[in-house]
Amino acid sequence: MSTLPVCQTLLLELHNGVLHITLNRPDSRNAMSLQMVAELRAVLAAIHDDRGVRALVIGGAGGHFCAGGDLKDMASARAQGAGAYRDLNRVFGALLQEMQHAPQVVITVLQGAVLGGGFGLACVSDVALADHQAQFGLPETSLGLLPAQIAPFVVQRIGLTEARRLALTAARFDGIQARKMGLVHFVEHDPQALAERLDEVLAHVLCCAPEANARTKKLLLASAGQPSDALLDQAAQWFSEAVTGTEGIEGTMAFVQKRKPGWAS
Repeated sequence: MSTLPVCQTLLLELHNGVLHITLNRPDSRNAMSLQMVAELRAVLAAIHDDRGVRALVIGGAGGHFCAGGDLKDMASARAQGAGAYRDLNRVFGALLQEMQHAPQVVITVLQGAVLGGGFGLACVSDVALADHQAQFGLPETSLGLLPAQIAPFVVQRIGLTEARRLALTAARFDGIQARKMGLVHFVEHDPQALAERLDEVLAHVLCCAPEANARTKKLLLASAGQPSDALLDQAAQWFSEAVTGTEGIEGTMAFVQKRKPGWAS
């Protein structure tokens, strides 16, 4: 059995072959910090070859899944220049790639905020369950930024037409709409129903042979085509140019100051 890493931003519970991972930064609606990204990647690495871990269930503490990237990390990167922004952005893309290709069945339980990076995590899950009032969205362009690492996975999940609409309007939508566009598979109206649905899905997963599931997942992903390293590297470069440009500076400052940016006034 794998030795799980010690984590400060995640709660880990392994039970009957299912690893429950709870994003645990409730004060920031589980915003995705660099530390959280590193800890998630360490967990994925630790269990990669362990067929005793058959499913991952990812949820969030405090009633929210994940509100996106942590602006505090962006503030720290500002002092280090554009290269730091590029690296900060690209490491999240690496996490999405690794989670996409995890041999285990990845299940996301989506409540509250499912924004930006949280939206990206939903897009790389094998099975997504949502509360009907969960709030989904790609807010990056409203901040003068790009959904750089997330975009290819969003397109793969829901198609180019819907991805264009959502990314270019920063529109918010709920779990019911997420189900209609194919982002999530099940929508429930209360926590008890969500828990029961999760139990049902896990029962089905555990009926399947772990190595057969791992290889089937690899086959399915290869059949669909994958977001490439080159594309995500280019996206990280564009992100660093956006965040250090006039729009990125204005948009992130407006967010911190709780006001509309100049282009939306």
